[in-house]
Amino acid sequence: MALLSSLVPEGEVSIPEFLFVLVAILVSAKLLGELAERLGQPAVLGELLAGVVVGVSGLRVVDPTLPILQLLAELGVILLLFEIGLETDLRRLLRVGGESALVALAGVALPFALGYGIARGVGLPTLPALVAGAALTATSVGITARVLSDLRRLQDPEGQIILGAAVIDDVIGLVILATVAELVGGARVTPAGVARTAAAAFGFLALAVLAGRLVVPPLFARLARLGRPDTLATMALALAFLLAYLAHGAGSAVIIGAFAAGLVLARTPQAGTIARGVAHLGHFFVPIFFVAV
Repeated sequence: MALLSSLVPEGEVSIPEFLFVLVAILVSAKLLGELAERLGQPAVLGELLAGVVVGVSGLRVVDPTLPILQLLAELGVILLLFEIGLETDLRRLLRVGGESALVALAGVALPFALGYGIARGVGLPTLPALVAGAALTATSVGITARVLSDLRRLQDPEGQIILGAAVIDDVIGLVILATVAELVGGARVTPAGVARTAAAAFGFLALAVLAGRLVVPPLFARLARLGRPDTLATMALALAFLLAYLAHGAGSAVIIGAFAAGLVLARTPQAGTIARGVAHLGHFFVPIFFVAV
């Protein structure tokens, strides 16, 4: 049932056709997600399998390269990391910071070294071998966070270590990829330049959380007195999108900015109201991300 060619001619799709694509994504994600949970697995496993079924490897109903689908998927993972941030206690996360850093460094260093070593071993030049090693450092903090959330292990000490490591991994991976991209482009890479890139990426997260804890709680306390609950959720989303935008500008990942916004809001009295409002949007956008992946 190869519907892809008729649904997305030349990379374009009409509104009715795109609505059909959304139906295929949401129905398959929900059904296979429920099935995965009944089998004792995280729902995200079923959603990923749904992507295989309706995507280019299966029924070819969904073309993940559609720009509009990529945009919705990106919104999905931003919302997911914002939700995870709202559920995360920053103090508990910091308590396992040392363990998380060790896990993250091992999770980056070993794949990079093995990828580079094997690539060199089969005869690739140094630069392609570096690219291969850098590619293997890439992780998905979105999938990590969702699995822990589905299994209800996010608040366990092990879950906090894994989540912290995934966030650090993501930032380190971006630094490595940025450095390798400069090498491929012919630029001269220096230790000082790498240190500046890393400082910008990690510094943004620290600065966003510290500044946010000073500014955000009184601001949202005032909003809670003046506005309705849906206003709180809307303004919280605006904060998440703003920090995601600023994170990208600082050389970090947009999802790190959204996660930072969640961390800042998690300790406010309005966190529960905000989380309930955001969850409704997440039910729509988050499955799109996992199916598109």
